[in-house]
Amino acid sequence: MRTANRTTGVVLGCVLLCGVHATWAQDWPQWRGSNRDNKVTEFLEPKAWPKALTQKWKITVGVGESSPVLVGNKLYVFARQGADEVTLCLDANTNKELWKDKYKAAAVGGAASGHPGPRSTPAVGEGKVCTLGVAGVVSCLDAETGKVVWQKDTKAKPQFYTSSSPLIADGLCIVYVDALNAYDLSSGELRWQWKGGGTPYGSPVLATIDGVKQIVTPSGGSIAGIALDGKKLWEVKIGGDYNATMGTPVIDGQTVIYSVPVGKGKKGGGGASGTQAFKVEKKGDAFTTSELWKKPQAAHKYNTPLLKDGLLYGLAGPSDVESRTTLFCMDAKTGNTLWTDKTQRGECGTILSAGGVLVELSSDGELLIFEPSKEGYKELAKYRVSDKSGIDGPWACPIIAGNRIYVKDVKDSLTLWTIE
Repeated sequence: MRTANRTTGVVLGCVLLCGVHATWAQDWPQWRGSNRDNKVTEFLEPKAWPKALTQKWKITVGVGESSPVLVGNKLYVFARQGADEVTLCLDANTNKELWKDKYKAAAVGGAASGHPGPRSTPAVGEGKVCTLGVAGVVSCLDAETGKVVWQKDTKAKPQFYTSSSPLIADGLCIVYVDALNAYDLSSGELRWQWKGGGTPYGSPVLATIDGVKQIVTPSGGSIAGIALDGKKLWEVKIGGDYNATMGTPVIDGQTVIYSVPVGKGKKGGGGASGTQAFKVEKKGDAFTTSELWKKPQAAHKYNTPLLKDGLLYGLAGPSDVESRTTLFCMDAKTGNTLWTDKTQRGECGTILSAGGVLVELSSDGELLIFEPSKEGYKELAKYRVSDKSGIDGPWACPIIAGNRIYVKDVKDSLTLWTIE
């Protein structure tokens, strides 16, 4: 009996360990992760960084800046293949295709023609996958089978086509195209619509401020808080041109931080470039806002700063060299710039917090590992993770899960790297 119990205990222990190993990696179900803050909560940080990462596989998935997402052991990728916009579901370990949905997409013309693929990142939640195509097609698919649950052709898009990413919350698919639209996740019925100042290129976030769950979204010339029933709770004017709508709001309790990127030319976003913080609070039945600080330091138009331990880390775009960026760090309480690294990097990039380190993926194809610090930039490791750069390089946000790093190039591959 003792031997049997001991054997049972060993087997059970192995099952539990295997189960933990199979499920510990954090889901990354939407733009900038679970909370849209680019924070990785489960990461296997090595005791010593290796000289190189290990490439496990690399496949062609299609063209576009849309970031892949990860739920369980499934990767969801939204891209353009020929004349079609496609949603792929892949096995995250083997890259085996589990299902594929496609529809004929509109051609991308004019100044945006160099970016024909989707820029909007899918959202996965409540058993569904929601996507926004470049020309305004909103799709909802069954996450398990890929079956189309519903699809809406809004026939609406901003000047440079869509890039705002859908948000799934409380049985709704919330997507900003022409207006902030809330579709019933199951039926596709339009539940409500908020007409802001124009379609943003940045994405909304879900926040709870003073006990009220709300959508904090950029809009044409403003940042607004919208209740989940469509009622506007508050709005702050930020000014600027289309560049001013490219960021994602950063939420820190009752504080909302937003960076109006520097655009082309010294004046940037209509002369309104800079970063500002304001407090949102409920007084009686209404919300009020008050400015905390406003500084000239601005993130580049393709970057949203990362907030970690009271510090903001971002990529600044020099006005005279629009295609290059430099790293900077700001005090989130005062807005003061603490340091700026002089090394120029790719035009597009994103910074993530992973365990005790920060990770930056640049469109020049390099992955940087550096220490979070208010003293200055301290690099721990640097890896080449793409053989492409510039307009063809990795513009998408990477996925970091456990010891795995998924990197998507604009043209047109997805690669799995591991830290061994």
